[in-house]
Amino acid sequence: MAIDLFAGAGGMSLGFEQAGFEIAAAVEIDPIHCAVHKFNFPNTVVIPNSVAELSGADIRRLAGLGDREIDCVFGGPPCQGFSMIGHRVLDDPRNSLVMDFVRLVSELDAKTFVFENVKGLTVGKQRAFLDELVQAFSARGYRVRLPWRVLDAASYNVPQHRQRLILYGAKDGAELPDYPVATTNPADGKRHVPGLPFGPTCLDAIGDLPDAERFETLADTDAVKTTAFKKPSRYAEEMRCMTNNAWHYGDVREWNPTILTSSARTVHTAISKRRFSETVQGTVEPISRFFKLSPAGLSNTLRAGTDGARGAFTSPRPIHFDYSRCITVREMARLHGFPDWFRFHATKWHGARQIGNAVPPPLARAVAFKVIEALALKPIKSNNSLILGDDSLLYMEMSEAAEHFGVKKPSSKRDKKSGAKKRKQSEIEAGRRKLRVVNG
Repeated sequence: MAIDLFAGAGGMSLGFEQAGFEIAAAVEIDPIHCAVHKFNFPNTVVIPNSVAELSGADIRRLAGLGDREIDCVFGGPPCQGFSMIGHRVLDDPRNSLVMDFVRLVSELDAKTFVFENVKGLTVGKQRAFLDELVQAFSARGYRVRLPWRVLDAASYNVPQHRQRLILYGAKDGAELPDYPVATTNPADGKRHVPGLPFGPTCLDAIGDLPDAERFETLADTDAVKTTAFKKPSRYAEEMRCMTNNAWHYGDVREWNPTILTSSARTVHTAISKRRFSETVQGTVEPISRFFKLSPAGLSNTLRAGTDGARGAFTSPRPIHFDYSRCITVREMARLHGFPDWFRFHATKWHGARQIGNAVPPPLARAVAFKVIEALALKPIKSNNSLILGDDSLLYMEMSEAAEHFGVKKPSSKRDKKSGAKKRKQSEIEAGRRKLRVVNG
């Protein structure tokens, strides 16, 4: 059994579930993320609070865990305050959530933990932060696997370069998880590990998906029924759950594979489309600075952009290698290792943000398998079939989601930008109007 702190939409939740863990609870402060997590993980208790407001006893009570043993707590708290190098970095109030992660691991009496974060924590003066973090865990009775390592998702069957710091920890006297060995060479033409196969390419990931621009419906909503999928690669077969092992050790979801989801179209000017078409694959378009995917290569790291509290700026999505447009949210999800049954918020801004903030599920799965190994557990194939949540969860705007979970709506600069707010509202309302048609 595991608990996800700072859960977001659930990239790590999915990877840990696929490795064989029961995800008992997911703590997430953003109501929009909570709604998406609840949709995709109907059996997981979503706790819509800041970790700063919770104790280990609170989480046990809210999730109905009683005295059950918790095998692992995992998550990636935001880390800031590096300007205070020379002082104790963890004393910076901006890093208080990191200490809350340490505190909750201890209060929940977890056997192990996985702390994930950005590669930047491992370089330069930021390393002092990690040294203090190791000391903080030690003071709570937990050892950390040293030296720590940064893992690239491209080495674990993901068609994207994405590097994440992974810290493993275990209670004193317990077996420490070790780092997973690479399973694929990145699809960049360089064999980094002799004997390993090359991983999936961008073409493998999204080449079978129909072009969103051929469907007028996707100008108003994010989903459409279609039989226009092309022949899938082995990677795409797994994303479409066409293989026996596609579910790994996770629960099978009941879903309709004839519906192309998370594929709302983006309107580009004729000038932008011409520039996109003239850009060489695998290079950056000079005006927009958007990267154009290469069918034989890997995606650049997909970013989340800034959240509503900081102005809600969308991080640029790459340009498709075959079409003169930015990729859709579903195409982002494929490049991240999310299967097609997994849904995101209907708006492009929220959907792209949820993917950009997530740990690629195949990387999380590889990390989780090593925790299971250290705990001497044996994962068992699930016989469960889950019905996904109500589609309305994917079309809620922030105030609706906050009301649904009984929490206060987070403050947001985005709400002060009436034009952006109206556009997002329009997307949501249009999506709702199409819901019954798409699902009928």
